[in-house]
Parts: sequence; C-alpha cells; structure tokens
Amino acid sequence: MFLFFCLLLVGTNGQANRWLSGHATFYGSSQNPTTLGGACGYDNTFHAGFGVHTAAVSGSLFREGEACGACYQVICNYKLDPKWCLRGRIVTVTATNFCPQNNNGGWCDPPRQHFDMSTPAFLRIARQGNEGIVPVLYESCKRRGGVRFTLKGQGNFNMVVISNVGGSGDVKAAWLKGSMMRTWVGMHRNWGANWQSNVDVRRQTLSFKLTLVDGQTLEFFNVVPSSWRFGQTFSSPYQFAGH
Repeated sequence: MFLFFCLLLVGTNGQANRWLSGHATFYGSSQNPTTLGGACGYDNTFHAGFGVHTAAVSGSLFREGEACGACYQVICNYKLDPKWCLRGRIVTVTATNFCPQNNNGGWCDPPRQHFDMSTPAFLRIARQGNEGIVPVLYESCKRRGGVRFTLKGQGNFNMVVISNVGGSGDVKAAWLKGSMMRTWVGMHRNWGANWQSNVDVRRQTLSFKLTLVDGQTLEFFNVVPSSWRFGQTFSSPYQFAGH
C-alpha cells in the first residue's frame, strides 16, 4: 500500500500531483441519466459524456455553477479509514449538482471540500457503512474526446449546454460567433452549465470560445453546422489540456 500511495501522489516525472483532501458521501439516486443533471441542468448525463459517475459538490467547490462539468479523480483515503475504504480504487466523477449547506456544521458547509456521489460512483471506492462518510483525496482529471455543445431553446432564443470540458472543467466565460457575424458575442451563464446569448443565430455555422477558471482559453471554430436544430449535440475535436 505504501508503494501505491507514493505512486499515486508522485507523477511519473517525479513531481507531486495536486491531490487535495476532502470527504465523500452518497445519495440513493436512480441510475437513470435524466435524474443526475441536478443544479447544472444536464438533461441526460450519458449524452453529456458523464454516465452515472456524478457528484453533487459543496459550495466551496460549486462556486455558483462554475464547477458544473468539472472532472475529478477521487480515491478513498485508506490510510485514514482502512475499515470502509477500498484499497487502491479510483473513480472519476463529474460535478453535476450542488450539495446544499445547512449552516450548522454539515458536510457541505464551507469551507469543506465535499462530494455527495451517486451510489455507483461511491461504491467504486468505499463500502457502505460508517454513516456513509469517508475521507478522500481528489484532483482534477483529463477528459476523453472533445468539448460538447448541446443547443437548446426555440425561435430566436438560444441556450447552449457546454459539457465534457477538460482542464479544470470549470467554464469562467463563453463567447459565440455565427458565420454571419464579424465579432465574438459574449454569452452569460443562465444557470449551471447553460449559457445564453441574446443574438439570433439560426441557419448559421457556429463557433465558440471558452475560458476556464484556470486561465486556459480555446476557440472551437465551425463546430456546429448551419443545418443544426434545437436539441442536437455537437462534439468538437478539440479539448483543453489537463493538469
């Protein structure tokens, strides 16, 4: 176990990874993907690329929706809780919901770093018991595939769900440009992972520009064809670099 723990905390280049301490619980959610989107507004977590391994995160992580879509690798801290932690197990979870605080010293109250995981995700790293609370270590992780854009709305009202975001996973700012537009137009967060613009972009090829909270900026040119329809999801070949 000592050797595994050292390999986990030290990368192959000999430099320490940014593993942080927190805690995790689980909730008895159905594995139906339409039940897991929560406060981030993902209609279907499979379409968004997350599956059932999702988590509601505490306010200090959620940051009013900035964490929506953030990817984390989580390991139960066997050293602190060998009775309930499964040795050497890692699970990748996506932040799709907000774990509300009760302002009475609860696990989701600030400044605690807490993950309230879906049951399938929790059982990958821990046993049920000990009131369902275990100590964990976590860090940001890499995404497979490109960033995804799901178009929602009707008429000249358009909203875009941005998912499968790499890097920190936390979108800080977003811009949109249609093929008939000369400049980028800023979008604003409607709620969760839903970003809204106030321009009519129907029958236009769409490009996007995103900036993450870690400062990375990436442009996604012509990712949506002019034949798009509301409800469709388009995957870009581009992805943010992981940590």
